[in-house]
Amino acid sequence: MASSAMGDGVSEAQTGKKSKKTKNQVDESELLTVPEGWKEQQFTREDNPRGLLEESSFATLFPKYREAYLKECWPLVEKALGEAHIKGSLDLIEGSMSVCTTKKTFDPYAIVRARDLIKLLARSVPFEQAVRILQDDMACDIIKIGTMVRNRERFVKRRQRLIGPKGSTLKALELLTSCYVMVQGNTVSALGPYNGLKEVRKVVMDTMKNIHPIYNIKTLMIKRELSKDPDLRVQSWERFLPKFRHKNLAKRKEPKKKSVKKEYTPFPPAQPDSKVDKELATGEFFLRESVKKRKKMEEIKVKQAEALTKKQEERNKAFIPPKEKPLMKKTSKAPVEGKLDIEAIKDKVKKAKTKKLGAPPVNPAPPSSSSDKKKKSKTKTRS
Repeated sequence: MASSAMGDGVSEAQTGKKSKKTKNQVDESELLTVPEGWKEQQFTREDNPRGLLEESSFATLFPKYREAYLKECWPLVEKALGEAHIKGSLDLIEGSMSVCTTKKTFDPYAIVRARDLIKLLARSVPFEQAVRILQDDMACDIIKIGTMVRNRERFVKRRQRLIGPKGSTLKALELLTSCYVMVQGNTVSALGPYNGLKEVRKVVMDTMKNIHPIYNIKTLMIKRELSKDPDLRVQSWERFLPKFRHKNLAKRKEPKKKSVKKEYTPFPPAQPDSKVDKELATGEFFLRESVKKRKKMEEIKVKQAEALTKKQEERNKAFIPPKEKPLMKKTSKAPVEGKLDIEAIKDKVKKAKTKKLGAPPVNPAPPSSSSDKKKKSKTKTRS
């Protein structure tokens, strides 16, 4: 009885542990999924009634070609910043914009959004798009692409590839990531939700590394369709995503003559034999000068004779006639007398003459004996 009670207790403990594990797993999965229609609560004055202790400020420079546009739209910028109780100033002499907090500012993150606003305006982003950064669910990213490619022509080509023909590639990227993307000079400015900015940065960096943006756009389209299915949210999407391989990468050309490296030895190579050492080895050093001269002359004469024979052979090559190909003779086979039936041929000719269109057959006169003899003689001569 005691053993059975102990067994029941162990089983209950195990089931209790399992139930705790399942509860933890459920909690984790619930944390990962965001409920539909959920929005973060807005930061109000009630959350920070006393305001900020210190004044914060940011400033940024802008190019001269943006001066006219900023001068025109600056009243709208001040109005948008005034809603967040932030003061903005435009200095046309120095060519700079600055923002700073006031005593009424209660949101500590509002100054960071104001800084991003003036940064986007300096990077040629229109005010209608840049003002969206003041919203809570918006963020921006300025990607520097100027130093990623050394060659200027190659850089311009890849930047144009990111924009696409008539801006079609950029428009597709904007639709898939729900971000505003602006390519200007050596930077790419992106404005939108955090997940979209992550994808935009990946596409831009891959494009500058010579990976066409169409590949990333295709994967984004597939991910968008997979995210609609609630069953696939927990599963891995690797089996659905396409795997692109580098096909047109040219292999490095190997040299024709490969230099084989010799084994390293700490000792220097042996000193080559001098002319005197070679003469001593052969015994020429002990010969008289007259004998040496005679040997040299003999060697020179032998070399000259070899050169003459070679030249003579080359000259004689022009006079050697080429080999002619044997001509194919046409063999004419004589007709065999036994196979030809002359009488049958004559009958055919007669029938052909008698057959006329729309006329009755005419009985020709019998041929004379003299004409038959002549025809026979002719046929014999031909055969």
